[in-house]
Amino acid sequence: MSTDPSAEDTAAWHRRVAAQANNRAWDLAEATSRTPEEDEDMLQAAHAAMFFWKRVGDAGHHAHAAQLLAHVYALLRLPHPARHYLAQSQPHFLQQPSAPWEQALAHAVAGHVAAAAGDAAAHARHYRQAEQMLAALDHAEDRDMLVATLRVIPPPHDGTAA
Repeated sequence: MSTDPSAEDTAAWHRRVAAQANNRAWDLAEATSRTPEEDEDMLQAAHAAMFFWKRVGDAGHHAHAAQLLAHVYALLRLPHPARHYLAQSQPHFLQQPSAPWEQALAHAVAGHVAAAAGDAAAHARHYRQAEQMLAALDHAEDRDMLVATLRVIPPPHDGTAA
């Protein structure tokens, strides 16, 4: 009798760890304050989610994981890696059909990355688009998720923050 797990068992384990890492990273990303240790935990959890989703996920999982990494790096004020991961995620959400909440979140994260990079025009444009899309979301859970994300993104400094 083999003690090695089956391919199905391994894939199920990878999916479980990917989801747990993803959820941990988003929970920390939505916090209005974090300790340096929590920042590190957030970053490592986001990378773990990407690592495991690359093994067992589809294109949507990969795009969501890259988007999470873009957001996390923007939270850490590291615009270069934030842009790298944003470029991996944006085509999936903005250049093909995707759910309204996914499009809204894509704009929110793009605005956050632009803010971290000091691009005020892109920051304001994407932030405003996310706010407009938020108002049109039908489901309370989708709105709550986007509100939690926008809460940690600095609003544009043009005096028109909602």
